[in-house]
Amino acid sequence: MGESQERVLVAPISVRKFVLRFAIAGFVALVFVAMLTAVASRRVGTDQAIDEAKRVALVSSGIVAPYLDEGVVDLDDREALSKVNNAIQTLVLQGELKRVKIWREDGTIVYSNEPRLIGEQFELGADEREVLENGGTDAEVSDLSKPENRFETESKLLEVYSRAKTESGTPLLFEAYFRYGGVTDVGRQLWSQFAPITLGALILLELVQIPLAWSMARRLHASQQDQERLLRAALDASDTERRRIASDLHDGVVQELAGVSLALAAQGKKESIDPQQVVRASADIRSSIKSLRSLLVEIYPANLEEEGLQSAVGDLLNVLAARGISTRLVADLQVNRIDLEASTLAYRVAQEALRNVVSHAAATEVRATIDVQDDSLILIIDDNGKGFSTDVLDERTADGHVGLRSLAGLAADLHGSLQVRSSPGTGTRVQVTIPINDRMDR
Repeated sequence: MGESQERVLVAPISVRKFVLRFAIAGFVALVFVAMLTAVASRRVGTDQAIDEAKRVALVSSGIVAPYLDEGVVDLDDREALSKVNNAIQTLVLQGELKRVKIWREDGTIVYSNEPRLIGEQFELGADEREVLENGGTDAEVSDLSKPENRFETESKLLEVYSRAKTESGTPLLFEAYFRYGGVTDVGRQLWSQFAPITLGALILLELVQIPLAWSMARRLHASQQDQERLLRAALDASDTERRRIASDLHDGVVQELAGVSLALAAQGKKESIDPQQVVRASADIRSSIKSLRSLLVEIYPANLEEEGLQSAVGDLLNVLAARGISTRLVADLQVNRIDLEASTLAYRVAQEALRNVVSHAAATEVRATIDVQDDSLILIIDDNGKGFSTDVLDERTADGHVGLRSLAGLAADLHGSLQVRSSPGTGTRVQVTIPINDRMDR
């Protein structure tokens, strides 16, 4: 029996392991959100920095435009080139902007703050020609391996193109180079602004949820222990009930029938039958039939569904009457108004209450009342036994005696209630109330 119990029981959860797994999952989610926030912040920051670089390049080309003339374009007016250089050095080269190049349409650099590039000719790319022809701005990460970038010392640059024109309308390509570290710095700044808020909120949420998870895990653990205790009690009760029935059959009906069998066998060997022996044998058989019927009623009330709750409870009371206990049944209900689910639960409550009367109450009188009030079935079992303190119920539940406690749970499932009222020396009342209108309407 013990081995079968162990196979069906589930290992109880560990509250600490449950909360630890919850905390780890929260930490993983926190790291994941932090990474997403960092990536998103840097992307937004980079986009903002590039837009700002485009704006600066466009403004810078406007600042330089008044100083551009055909002498600069033709590379033969050093004074005009000097004016352009002064304007760029004083008004343009600020912050992250490190390099400026001005190109002709044929790819010749007419100005650069790197003088060694002035006059050199390189091939313009498709994006650069697009800006020269149609205007606007464009930006990309510089290819530092290109010949025109051979003098750059930065590891990474962002180049922005915009179109500029001389006073006579000759289009030129204005190219500004920004330190790329300044672009990523904007993303990091955004991350540093959002991180405390985002991560702080997540950490606070985690700290709030951990106590809730702890409480939930403890309740789950306690519920699981209650289920295991109920399961053990059910298995033990089933085993005890089988042993009791076997004992009753062996010590009662079996012995009586064995005696009847021997008596009838002895009569069969005689030449004449003793009428008194036959009468006694008949009485013994009727007694055995009554005992068997009592056992059958305790196992399952065959007449509960056919004849109703009143008859089934009456049979339970007859078992007590056979033990010398005065019983009384007061019933005022319509059989067809009580559904089987409610009747079965009420019968189980009556069976458990009367079993406790026999086992613990030492009562001489028992009264059962069955009634329907306000669309609810009410069953009351009263006895005049020795009673007890209701605090004992909690102690008996802790010891595994969960009959009435489990029935109270079943009553709650049907939106009903089960109450036990008692005190030492005043008897006991067990009352179950079960709503029946909801199920009758279905």
